[in-house]
Amino acid sequence: METLRKALIAGAVLGAGAGVGTALFVLVAPGEQQKQAMLKEMPEQDPQRRDEAARTKELLLASLQEAAATQENVAWRKNWMSGGGGKSA
Repeated sequence: METLRKALIAGAVLGAGAGVGTALFVLVAPGEQQKQAMLKEMPEQDPQRRDEAARTKELLLASLQEAAATQENVAWRKNWMSGGGGKSA
């Protein structure tokens, strides 16, 4: 009987904790309108920022392709945008 009582108390305490956590999450989480406003303000929504990110990806892929095609260690280059000029492996 004592074991059942302890189990019920433990279940009630855990349930109350979960209830309080859920209530706090609901209070803190932003509403749908606030989510939409936050999404509009994100930097990825700016066309100039998107173009810059695309250009950066292109440069990174070009560097990786060049590194795969050469025996030179491109990480030692002072200027990664130019070919050669660094130490050789």
